Amino acid sequence: MSTDSSARNCPFDFAETLEFDPTLRQLMNEAPVSRIRLPYGEGEAWLVTGYDDVRTVTTDRRFSRHAIVGRDFPRMTPEPIVQAEAINVMDPPASARLRSLVSKGFTPDHIERMRERTQHVVNELLDRMRDQGPPADLMEHLAHPLPLITICEVLEIPEADSAQLRANARTMMDVSLANKPNAVRAKADLRAYFAELTAERRRNPGDDLISVLATARDGDEVLDEKELTVMAMVLLITGQDTTTYELGNLSYTILSRPDVLTALRERPETLSRTLQELLRFIPFRKGVGIPRVALEDVELSGVTIPAGDIVHVSYLTANRDGRRFDRPDELDLERTSPSHMTFGWGAHHCLGAPLAVTELEVALGTLLERFPRIALAKPAAELAWNTTSIWRYPLALPVTW
Repeated sequence: MSTDSSARNCPFDFAETLEFDPTLRQLMNEAPVSRIRLPYGEGEAWLVTGYDDVRTVTTDRRFSRHAIVGRDFPRMTPEPIVQAEAINVMDPPASARLRSLVSKGFTPDHIERMRERTQHVVNELLDRMRDQGPPADLMEHLAHPLPLITICEVLEIPEADSAQLRANARTMMDVSLANKPNAVRAKADLRAYFAELTAERRRNPGDDLISVLATARDGDEVLDEKELTVMAMVLLITGQDTTTYELGNLSYTILSRPDVLTALRERPETLSRTLQELLRFIPFRKGVGIPRVALEDVELSGVTIPAGDIVHVSYLTANRDGRRFDRPDELDLERTSPSHMTFGWGAHHCLGAPLAVTELEVALGTLLERFPRIALAKPAAELAWNTTSIWRYPLALPVTW
């Protein structure tokens, strides 16, 4: 990897409500392709911030996700979250094969059935919140349980196992160095659990998504044992963690902005479009995720990235690129294009995005319909926010109605 004494040290530890990270903003404005150092991993990396350049890195075969396997790459967490067999470190055509198999679990018919089940779960959760009476914590009553219940039902994971699986997933996302032994253990525990579960589903398939994946064929192609284990892990982690935090962030943003809340109350049919703009606008995580390796020298925005160098992209800055979005730092509820990058881009666009959007739409739409006078129960400035994870979200969201 090339070295550069001007590389910027980027802890990416900014966690003030959902304000945009000033370090990211400075980089995107002053050096759209720049050298950075991250809290963990060996050496330095490039950070690519512009919408068009991010699109290039995520779609151009000259950049490889698979090439990071076995490297101690610069990252946010002490223990790498990724695993060698995971779809999110494969390159086309290998990733295309896996995506084709996995997509069989996210067909429109499957999503529609999941919507019906999600609606049932949301109704039950909001019944309990109503019965308890205000004030109530929306994170406790809706954001935390809904995605976990939904993904565990989709994967048919026994309810008695869900709490421990969730705890392990959260441990893996902790960014503190002292947490590394716990993260290593949590990752191993999750893998062992899903190795056993997926083997059982292969022997005795049912109607759940793991069984669909275990038996899915694309011609003669099937998922092998390790691929199926890791795929189930990825589905659990991405299916509940990110959706939980985004549900908290979306609820906070809607409830802390009277104009957005009023618009959704008066025109509930605009929820789907509004949701897409909120997903673009909200900085849903800290820093960066899984990088790529340049397989040859590549020029981006006048900067040459040498072959062999690690390249990170920022979907957060791409979503705020003023060359692509008019007034990028404003919430524009009429905005319809271009597409945001919150679910990634290219060969690694999130396969579960339709399920996540369905959960968010059902949860928020039902919440606003059933509690038309819902409001924050304390000033936004008094809310506590997560500071230890790569994800940004309110620890509690007390509401009244």
